[in-house]
Amino acid sequence: MSDQSTLRFITCGSVDDGKSTLIGRLLHESKSIFEDQMQALASDSRQYGTQGENLDFALLVDGLQAEREQGITIDVAYRYFSTDKRRFIVADTPGHEQYTRNMATGASLADLAVILMDARKGVLVQTKRHSRIVSMMGIRHVVLAVNKMDLVAFDQATFDHMIGAFRDFSEGLGFDSLQAIPLSALEGDNVFSRSERIPWYSGPSLMEYLNSVDVSREASSSPFRLPVQWVNRPDLDFRGYLGRVAQGVVRKGDPVRVLPSGATSRVKEIVVWQGEQDEARAGESITLTLANEVDISRGDMLVAMDAPPQVADQFEARLLWMADHPLVAGRPYLVKIHCKELSGTVTAIKSREDVNTGSQFPAKALHLNEVGVVNLSLSQPVAFEPYAINRTLGGFILIDKLSLATVGVGMIDFALRRATNIHWQALVVTKEARAQLKTQRPCCVWFTGLSGSGKSTIANLLEKRLFAEGRHTFILDGDNIRHGLSRDLGFTEADRVENIRRIAEVAKLMTDAGLIVLVSFISPFRSERQMARDLFGEGEFIEVFVDTPLDECERRDTKGLYAKARRGELPNFTGLDSDYDPPESPEVHLRSGEDSVEACVEQILQRMG
Repeated sequence: MSDQSTLRFITCGSVDDGKSTLIGRLLHESKSIFEDQMQALASDSRQYGTQGENLDFALLVDGLQAEREQGITIDVAYRYFSTDKRRFIVADTPGHEQYTRNMATGASLADLAVILMDARKGVLVQTKRHSRIVSMMGIRHVVLAVNKMDLVAFDQATFDHMIGAFRDFSEGLGFDSLQAIPLSALEGDNVFSRSERIPWYSGPSLMEYLNSVDVSREASSSPFRLPVQWVNRPDLDFRGYLGRVAQGVVRKGDPVRVLPSGATSRVKEIVVWQGEQDEARAGESITLTLANEVDISRGDMLVAMDAPPQVADQFEARLLWMADHPLVAGRPYLVKIHCKELSGTVTAIKSREDVNTGSQFPAKALHLNEVGVVNLSLSQPVAFEPYAINRTLGGFILIDKLSLATVGVGMIDFALRRATNIHWQALVVTKEARAQLKTQRPCCVWFTGLSGSGKSTIANLLEKRLFAEGRHTFILDGDNIRHGLSRDLGFTEADRVENIRRIAEVAKLMTDAGLIVLVSFISPFRSERQMARDLFGEGEFIEVFVDTPLDECERRDTKGLYAKARRGELPNFTGLDSDYDPPESPEVHLRSGEDSVEACVEQILQRMG
């Protein structure tokens, strides 16, 4: 058993195509079900099953109560079984569109995809969507399983028509192999052994094909790459760098380079749980020790000295968006690429892909389950390989900074070349020197709240008080900025994000100049306010939440904006048809509906010190 290879594959396709039933049949036929499981299956089949008195093999996989009651797969279910030729890890992925993110999760680690189609329905939209995601996630071997052939009397013409339609659709998806198999998961035809009820089909059964298909990627023939997962320092005499070899072969004595720093060394030891060994290949988890002390952290990469990968901080990538809230350019996220986690921003959405045709269309946003081409900018350079070359080193996920939910999965196509003549200019006069000249501590006081909450009124009085004390200040007001710096922006979510990005950068420059800058913007999204905060040093950003009830804001509305918005004349108006995320822990929380403007200013002055 130890010499057997392991094949990871997924089953995918549209709802009710029989994915769970097929896996249940494979488990049963491979004798991977214990006696007590069979008894439980018989009981569950009577309670939840859809096959009358017969066993419902889908229940072996559909473990969630909601799945059993609805007869669908929601979560990704992993199952393990083996034959005398191979071990298998199979992921049963959901068919419903709203669970496409779960399907992508299962595909990210698979070597092969079994795409099921109902013989009665043909190629459906979800079949196409899953096929494109399979291609995008780097799976190059596909089994096209035409299921429920028993319900069309095992008709060859039906099978041939479906295969032709799928081949026409998938021509540009880049699959290395495509094996079409007619079968009945429920009856067992062509699942484990060839069926006599399909005499016109001369190919292998599904199990015969899975036992023999070659999905190797020749990762060991490529240059050595080891993303560092952990630096092990149990005592003063040992420093080891742990990780899984993502590519190539490493041997004792090999010269290596550390990226992105560029430091060099030589492999001293290769340690595994059994002890030391002379070499390690792609897929092995190892600890390396080096001949000399080198500064290496989690997320760095050890690579072959004479064949290093690229290092960059900006990329073009394909992205599958997995969140209910749409993606807009300019919003910051956490980016996790191999073992490294850092800040990043989608700076541009270049196009959106049509799931049916693969055509690219211009887009300003990506919605749930949409695929697009984007530009990604990271806070620091990382070593990488294009996803087409190495899935581990070219794949990444986007994580929402506030909820820590995974919102997108991406694949790097190539690095975007930055101008090499742009450098940070060393300045003789520093921010500290400017602040000392002005005898004040520069900071950014960021006012946020609904339109009509009193932000501008409070900011103006605050500046008047500071000016009277001889402080050097400047106000950035939302309405005023719209006349110049942001005159090209509207009020869509994407435009609001870009507006705040610009203002935050300007405010940062003003604090560098030694000023106290007062920023008065609705700034409705918590993520953009966090992005602004991240630009400033400790204690330099003071968030002031002007908390005023909506009805009071409408009562104060001398411009008539709320009335226009309620008549539908001002779309995307914050507080009505566009959301406002109130601050969770602002430095100053004002209730302008209860306190006077003077009292509100006093609270801010106390916080500023």
